[in-house]
Amino acid sequence: MNRHYDIIIVGAGPAGAWTARTAAECGAAVLLLEKDREVGVPVRCAEGVSEKGMKLIFPSIPDRWIAQIITGGRLVAPDGTAVDAYPGERGFVLHRKLFDWDLAAMAVDSGAVLLCKANVKALIKENGKIAGVQAEVLGEKRSFFAPLVIGADGTESRIGRWAGIQTAVPYEDMDTCVQATMAGLDFDCTKVEFYVGDNIAPGGYAWVFPKGPDTANVGLGIGGAYAAEKRPVEYLYDFMDRRFPGKSAVTMVAGGVATAKPLKTLVADGLMLVGDAGRQANPLTGGGIVNALIAAEHAGKLAAKAVSDGDVSVRALMPYQKAWHKGEGKINRLSFKLKEAVYRFSDDDFNRTAQMLLKIPESKRTAFQIFKTALFNEPRLLIDAAKIFIT
Repeated sequence: MNRHYDIIIVGAGPAGAWTARTAAECGAAVLLLEKDREVGVPVRCAEGVSEKGMKLIFPSIPDRWIAQIITGGRLVAPDGTAVDAYPGERGFVLHRKLFDWDLAAMAVDSGAVLLCKANVKALIKENGKIAGVQAEVLGEKRSFFAPLVIGADGTESRIGRWAGIQTAVPYEDMDTCVQATMAGLDFDCTKVEFYVGDNIAPGGYAWVFPKGPDTANVGLGIGGAYAAEKRPVEYLYDFMDRRFPGKSAVTMVAGGVATAKPLKTLVADGLMLVGDAGRQANPLTGGGIVNALIAAEHAGKLAAKAVSDGDVSVRALMPYQKAWHKGEGKINRLSFKLKEAVYRFSDDDFNRTAQMLLKIPESKRTAFQIFKTALFNEPRLLIDAAKIFIT
């Protein structure tokens, strides 16, 4: 096996795999390292994406990736008031395991080398510059060398931290999430459901994301400030009993989702960060798949050019950081403001908002209209909401 590459990418989730595929297609020799035994597991994700967002990357979306087509949503207030909403576009709940596997296969087909059970332990530096990584591959210590390392290693990236980038997330902006996949359910599988309330998911929300006519991802995330008071899994069990009494989980996963401000620094000499490692998920929703893919395309193309030019300095890599913050990063900054406002809502605020929304015709209950109604006392934030939802 080769020890020398142009680019080493740590983490083979959507961000890492798509960066690898993009860079390899541009002619770079790429090594993709994944710490788990196989790509795509475990699935720590509600698996929802917008069709519009996905088509920015994939003009044709394989049927095998789609578990369920979503045409609407339902918001349920603490008092049980349910409001159906219509976003004006379709969404998908993915088969993330298949999706992730296919992205990794595309990277390999494009020429990247993929190693699973490869746990990166440290960056290698020569003369003060990043020169590769030390990893444990199937229990064996290995060293791999490249002038450019890309961290796609998830929230609070170790790769970024080892390079001197502050990747730690403030605890109040780290949502603790737990999710069950449940089967044998009786519900409308064309709608995603969101539930809010201090007794349901304080500082966050609960969700039902259909994966078929009788199967769904049922989960919740609570704000970091509340996690010590009651375990998230206890909130989930209470919610499961309330929403689907008598049903149990087929699988259960847990993890943290950063709902913080976008990470300012995404590049250093010989290093780039993509996906959750670059804190690129939307702070309002926690969704990050499409954002990760958009960032990966930028990063992969620029990375290939940088190694081809023989210049992997922070200056040469800076166009990726600037492009991100000018585009999706700007949306995430505005979304963080909205998140901060919504997280201040009391149960009474949510109940009043739901009652006001019921007075609006169903066909006009768009995402922007929901925020317009919720934030009627904060007109300055309505401008930010309009920039996010009206294009």
